[in-house]
Amino acid sequence: MSEIVIDGIKCRYLKYGEKGKTVVLLHGWGQNIEMMDYIGQFLKSHFVVYNLDFPGFGQSEEPPRAFSVEDYSEWLKHFLDAFKVEDPIFIAHSFGCRVAVRYAYKYPVHRMVLTGAAGIRDKRGVDYYAKVYSYKLAKNVLLHSPFKNKLTALQNRSGSADYRNASGVMRETFVKVVNDDVSDILKDINVETLLVFGENDTATPLEKGRLMEKLMPDAALVVFENDDHYAYFHQPDRFNAVLDAFLKRDYL
Repeated sequence: MSEIVIDGIKCRYLKYGEKGKTVVLLHGWGQNIEMMDYIGQFLKSHFVVYNLDFPGFGQSEEPPRAFSVEDYSEWLKHFLDAFKVEDPIFIAHSFGCRVAVRYAYKYPVHRMVLTGAAGIRDKRGVDYYAKVYSYKLAKNVLLHSPFKNKLTALQNRSGSADYRNASGVMRETFVKVVNDDVSDILKDINVETLLVFGENDTATPLEKGRLMEKLMPDAALVVFENDDHYAYFHQPDRFNAVLDAFLKRDYL
């Protein structure tokens, strides 16, 4: 394991391989280097691979303020600049896909493999906004009352498990991340992209993958039957075989 300080944030990373194009592994929310280690081990004979813990995850330090997806993509640019990496290949999961897409919108990217890709937000109805408004109202009341100590309890009862499991600045980061919608920029991502989705994914349903394939100019979709949001991790040999087929012309 190695460490580097980027924008004042100490980051843990692994580097595999010594030759070939550069592949960058981008993990999902709440994950870390270890989740993608097997991919780096598989690719290291043909590529230089960087596997990193995003700020706030694994053994990397938390950001000094709540990060948006755009902030993460800019931080990633500075990370890659430190190693003089240009035109990378991204292999990303879930939240990491949001960062990859935002990066590819602004900077050159050679190719991408996006699995369980997050980034297309659901259309929200009246019930959702009523719930959010009620939460914000209750939060505001508690902040300006003698019962501030009850705010933490309110936050712990609200939101998803990922939100409840986060702490401090990462809760605010989570809110920014899940509200980021890349739908409008997908048409401008002129990068050859392979989408890999689990058939039974409930976090980022297969319909999102089909929509991404439709919106992106150069995307193809592969479906892992009878699997979920972590299909890439549950079926490592199959996922590596898919990667090899997709990336083979970059090392032959």
